[in-house]
Amino acid sequence: MTTRQAGRDLDTSRAHSARMYDYFLGGKDHFEIDKQAALAAAEAHPGLYVTARENRAFMRRATRVLAQEHGIRQWLDIGTGIPTEPNLHQIAQSVVPEARVVYADNDPLVLKYAERLMRSTAQGRTAYVEADAREPDALLGAVEEAGVLDFDRPVALTLNALMHFVTAPHDPYDIVRRLLDRLAPGSALAMNHCTPDFDPDTWNRVAESYTNSGTPVEFRSHADVARFFDGLDLIDPGITCCHRWRSDGLDPDGKEIPDAQISLLAGVGVKP
Repeated sequence: MTTRQAGRDLDTSRAHSARMYDYFLGGKDHFEIDKQAALAAAEAHPGLYVTARENRAFMRRATRVLAQEHGIRQWLDIGTGIPTEPNLHQIAQSVVPEARVVYADNDPLVLKYAERLMRSTAQGRTAYVEADAREPDALLGAVEEAGVLDFDRPVALTLNALMHFVTAPHDPYDIVRRLLDRLAPGSALAMNHCTPDFDPDTWNRVAESYTNSGTPVEFRSHADVARFFDGLDLIDPGITCCHRWRSDGLDPDGKEIPDAQISLLAGVGVKP
C-alpha cells in the first residue's frame, strides 16, 4: 500500500538529502545535482561515506535489539530514503517474521522504488506513505489510514539521520514529542543525529555545504540530542557515537574508527 500527496512532483532543481545519502552509499538512484552536492559535502569531510555506512549498521543493530530484547513487533520508519538492502523490514522480519513496518518519506523518488519496501514475509506486513516529518499529525494520519500498525501496541519509531535536517524554526523537539505521544507504553525511539562535538570546524563546513546546496541542516551537541529522549528510558549504552552503540567501534579491517570521523550520535529509548 502506498499513499501519495496530491500534486507532488519530483524536484530535480536542487539536491535532496535522501539522494545525496544514496550517493554516499554507492547507490545509483540520484541525479547529477545530488552527486555534486554530495561531493561538495565530502570535500568538507571525506568521512561522510563512512558515516553513511555506520548509520545503516546502527539501524540493523537497533532493529535486532528491539525485536530480540524488547519484544517490538511494529516499526514506523520516518525519513526512509531510497531503499538500500537490507531494508529495516528485512532485518525485523528475519528475527520476527510477523513484524509490521510502515515507511514514510517526503521525496517522490522514494515512492518510485516503494515496491522494494513492501516485499514482506507472508506473516508480516509492510507499507509506504509519502509524508513530511515536519507535519507529524498529517503523517500519523496517513500511517493510520494505511491500516498496518496498531497504535494500541508498542511501536518502534526510527528517525535515523533525519532530525538534523529539521531546523529550529520547525521545532524538532515538538515534532518528536507529538509522534511519541501517539505511541503506546513500551514503544521505543531509535535515532541518530550528526554532531559537531568532536570536530566543530569540519562539521560547520559540512553544514555550510548542505545549506548552500538548498538543504538546511542543524547539527546538535550531545546535550541537545539527549533532549529528544526526555521522558524515555535509555537502554544500554545510552547515547554514544553510533559506531560504538552495541558494537566494537572497529572498521571492516579491525581498525579503530575515530569518533570525529563518524560524528553521529545514536541512542534507543523506551517509553514507560
